[in-house]
Amino acid sequence: MTAIPFDNSYVRLPDRFFARRAPTPVAAPRLIRLNGDLAAILGIDGVWVAGPAGVEMLAGNTVPEGADPIATAYAGHQFGNFVPQLGDGRAVLLGEVVDRDGRRHDIQLKGAGPTPFSRRGDGRAALGPVLREYLVSEAMAALGIPTTRALAAVVTGEPVLRETQLPGAVLARVAASHIRVGSFQYFAARGDTEAVRALADHVLARHYPEKSSAEHPYRALLAGVVARQADLVASWLLVGFVHGVMNTDNMSVAGETIDYGPCAFLDAYDPRTRFSSIDAHGRYAYGQQPGIALWNLTRLAETLLPLLAEDEAASVEAAETTLAGFSPRFEAAYRGGLAKKLGLSGERAGDAALADDPLARMAENQADFTLTFRRLCDAAERPDADAGVRDLFVDPTEFDAWVVRWRERLANEGRNPAATAAAMRAVNPAFIPRNHHVEAMIAAAVEQGDFGPFEDMLAVLSRPYDDQPTNARYAEAPVGGGVGYRTFCGT
Repeated sequence: MTAIPFDNSYVRLPDRFFARRAPTPVAAPRLIRLNGDLAAILGIDGVWVAGPAGVEMLAGNTVPEGADPIATAYAGHQFGNFVPQLGDGRAVLLGEVVDRDGRRHDIQLKGAGPTPFSRRGDGRAALGPVLREYLVSEAMAALGIPTTRALAAVVTGEPVLRETQLPGAVLARVAASHIRVGSFQYFAARGDTEAVRALADHVLARHYPEKSSAEHPYRALLAGVVARQADLVASWLLVGFVHGVMNTDNMSVAGETIDYGPCAFLDAYDPRTRFSSIDAHGRYAYGQQPGIALWNLTRLAETLLPLLAEDEAASVEAAETTLAGFSPRFEAAYRGGLAKKLGLSGERAGDAALADDPLARMAENQADFTLTFRRLCDAAERPDADAGVRDLFVDPTEFDAWVVRWRERLANEGRNPAATAAAMRAVNPAFIPRNHHVEAMIAAAVEQGDFGPFEDMLAVLSRPYDDQPTNARYAEAPVGGGVGYRTFCGT
């Protein structure tokens, strides 16, 4: 048995889908962290991976037995502008493994050196963005949100040059696959319908096998991607997550959150919040994310038009009908999740307005998103806890005007207050990756070589729904509500 039981399927597609490229070796790799729990799920020998030979593999210095390293080709709309060739410019897909439950996963090294798709880039990653992606992707997994995950992170012993010289690092990323909307766009832009069909067949077999036998399998495929993305974006909004750069090359057809570049979480609630330093016009702001998801899915539908029906008019009609399913699916997921955050079960007249009202009041009063909902859990159990929520509002009477109606609605549930509070705590996290703590963690690692804050945050965020009184400082909002905070893509 090999240390990593590779079973590669993407390389069996035609050569134009990828470029074979081994990772570029680095000078002095050192393991920062191995995700032992994930290694066990994948059937990987964690002891070997954490040892010298494994670290050499994680850094890209050696290619393990069974791997078939490639850089995949894709295109994409970046901030609405189409780029016909992007591809893995700093990532190498080592291969695939099948986990103990029969699910297939990619193992990719991000920051593994230049590829044919690097576009004059160095193909490397700095330590800060690697730690951010490791931490935030694992936090998302603990929150129950579909996501790529981090298997390991290593420092390379080599600097990378960005605005300044920074320590280099490599992230071993695990995904259901790295196939994106942009993967389909790459071939559609070239008029390569044969490749679009081959890719669609691969995605059906890998991610949507139950739809392969549908009367119209490619329509079923589109519908499956639409449904997963609607659910995914709803789950983002429910925890205050802002992806940052929802380009079509950053949207996974598997329905996972992928590419944690300038991502961040809301502090003070405002649907106009954007974090990315390059998102000057707020295209990818928090409240824009559902609309952008549908825009991206429309680009996917365009690539599939030749497969949806025999003639163009019928294909367009099929695509439009399928895309029309996004909004109701998203609304059901979002509204249902918001109701649970407020302790409501079932659906009654006026519930939507009851849920929207506090959000509007929070936006007007710079109330912290996560803290407001978490403290409402206590308020559901005992009215004297209202003070903790009121304190989050610039004008506490704005909360007072709503809470009476909310408590009347809870009374109609007929549920024990303690049970209501417990149900609310199961969906309202106490801990998210607070931006100011993420920045402090990165600064400690990059400037001082201190990975203690990184380890501490990982431990706290692995149990986001537990109170953890000894770690309460990680739940605190930043001074000023985080207004003006900006993130960078790290490339």
